[in-house]
Amino acid sequence: MVKNHWNDKEDNLNTGLEELVYRSNLLGQDRSVANWGGGNTSVKTTETDFKGDEVEVLWVKGSGSDLATMQAENFTALKLAEIRPLIEKEDMPDEEMTDYLSHCMLDRKHPRSSIETLLHAFLPYTHVDHTHPDAIISIACADNGKEVAEEIYGNRFVWVPYIRPGFKLSKLIAEGVKANPSAELVIMEKHGLVTWGDTSKESYDRTVAIIQEAERYIDDKAKNTELFGGMKYKSLPEEERKAVLKKVLPVIRGHVSEEKRMIVTNDSSQEVLTFVNSRGAEELSQIGAACPDHLVHTKRVPLYIDWEPESKDIDKLIESIEKGISSFKEEYIAYFERNKSEDDKMFEAVPRVILIPGIGMINTGKSASAANISESLYKRAVAVMGGATTLGNFVSLNESESFAIEYWPLELYKLSLSPPEAEFSRKVAFVTGGAGGIGSATCKRLLSEGAHVVVADINIEGARELAEEINSIYGANRALAVKMDVTKEEEVIDAIHEVVLEYGGVDIIVNNAGLASSSPFDETTMDQWNLNIGVLVTGYFLVAREAFKVMKHQDIGGNMVFVGSKNSIYAGKNAAAYSTAKAAEVHLARTIAADGGEFGIRVNSVLPDAVIRGSKIWDSNWKEERASSYGIGSDDLESHYRKRTILNVNILPEDIAESIAFLASSKAEKTTGCMITVDGGVAAAFTR
Repeated sequence: MVKNHWNDKEDNLNTGLEELVYRSNLLGQDRSVANWGGGNTSVKTTETDFKGDEVEVLWVKGSGSDLATMQAENFTALKLAEIRPLIEKEDMPDEEMTDYLSHCMLDRKHPRSSIETLLHAFLPYTHVDHTHPDAIISIACADNGKEVAEEIYGNRFVWVPYIRPGFKLSKLIAEGVKANPSAELVIMEKHGLVTWGDTSKESYDRTVAIIQEAERYIDDKAKNTELFGGMKYKSLPEEERKAVLKKVLPVIRGHVSEEKRMIVTNDSSQEVLTFVNSRGAEELSQIGAACPDHLVHTKRVPLYIDWEPESKDIDKLIESIEKGISSFKEEYIAYFERNKSEDDKMFEAVPRVILIPGIGMINTGKSASAANISESLYKRAVAVMGGATTLGNFVSLNESESFAIEYWPLELYKLSLSPPEAEFSRKVAFVTGGAGGIGSATCKRLLSEGAHVVVADINIEGARELAEEINSIYGANRALAVKMDVTKEEEVIDAIHEVVLEYGGVDIIVNNAGLASSSPFDETTMDQWNLNIGVLVTGYFLVAREAFKVMKHQDIGGNMVFVGSKNSIYAGKNAAAYSTAKAAEVHLARTIAADGGEFGIRVNSVLPDAVIRGSKIWDSNWKEERASSYGIGSDDLESHYRKRTILNVNILPEDIAESIAFLASSKAEKTTGCMITVDGGVAAAFTR
């Protein structure tokens, strides 16, 4: 049940705009009331224009904002005296309306106003809210919805048949409200709810109360019905479900990434499993989107996979997924061709939502956040379908109506507000030793060009700290921290599987986990020898092997960059174990490059030298041991390394990260089996 969260103690607001921000955030925080990015709110106030004159103004949500998080700067003020006369017009094309409203702005620095601005302007109320509550859309998407609304609200509502948002819909709503003096709400068929009030609190209270009335009615009807026709399949136990997902997610990711790479997430929540396991799921899921706001992020229909989870036949499941995605693409292309206009350009013809009985829901998107939005919105669709089928039969936008929303220029404008994609957008990078100096610099460098990063480190506290820092800057789900000792096979396997479950697969491996020891050769112990070989050879082998398997299953290529050392090709004094391991490491990289070529997997190495600043290795005994081998004090070591270089420079973690980024990028797409030295120029270590 939707709750009223208005807090009079927090309602210490001085302006109409402050009231609007507070109310909008309250409405947006409950996703069963307002979809992500959906809905719009407004208030009418008096403001001072640039001439010093007082003018009546409509403050309305700016296009592309989200009610839950928007602040004052996300609203737009428009001069009402210039907008109200528009209601006398018979019609107004979208482009003309948008252009006209741009001239009505009080301040050109404000964002472009909501698509539904005129809806707010034409209604004669101080505060107006348009939301997409699950309970109301259940009524709006039921074939007997108008009759249900009459039972709930009597003569207090206005029913508006489906019209795409714009001038005509706004005028129709205003005329309907004017014709019904008892009206307290508008239900927009297959769309949503409009409410209003003389004060901000009155508008909010009315919205919540109206939704609660609908919820109580639906809950009462549901007592005698079996949701979605009842259960057809049983969910697999959690561990079995994860085992299946580990195998199928890379396959899905590969098939949906043939044109552009996609991040792939999964949801096995109870509400999703109840739906996908039901008798009605296959038929219901193919009727169409629950409302226009859903469709933009979920496409018109999901891909439903006909699979019996009790069979536990994963090969059959993979076969069904491959055929299903192929058929979806063909059908989507045909849908586009049937409905396109001359200037329309097709989006990726792949499903945003995939439903699998016994498993749950798979979501795809250009980023984890985009996939999570489609996940969130389809959960809302499930709730709507549940409500609508409790009341009657679920109905949706027809094909032409759906296309008109999906490829609507005003809706596409909102999507265009997203930042442009960069070199590593849509890619997942797995960085071992990710919490260290080179590792953290590499994570940040790849993130700066759009990557999702996995901070893998035996130091899980450091990894989590870095991941939290990253997510606070770049947004949720851009970084994942995993604990992994590269010398332990099970931990490596589990870490790679964790990445698959989080993002669907992996694109870039940075084998960077490191350590070092120094001692005269005849004093080198077996423990020192085994530790160096274990971390720098066996560890790199295990990570590369498990990632190689995932990359093969994805079948969209991949990248590996090994962080070697100057010692990989130049034997350092008193460093037999370390130098041998580093030499083996880069040769391992070349062997993987030879094996990976046919799968589009490139493998290259970066050879640093003396990266002291920020390095965890140099905080150990290694620094004193290396200084001792040169007969100098540890405080003089950085100067010693700089002076021995041709360029007379010190090497920083960011220098290594830059070369890693280059080798992992499209700029090096025809390079594999290569070694790049980043050592300031150590002549003895020139590659031959």
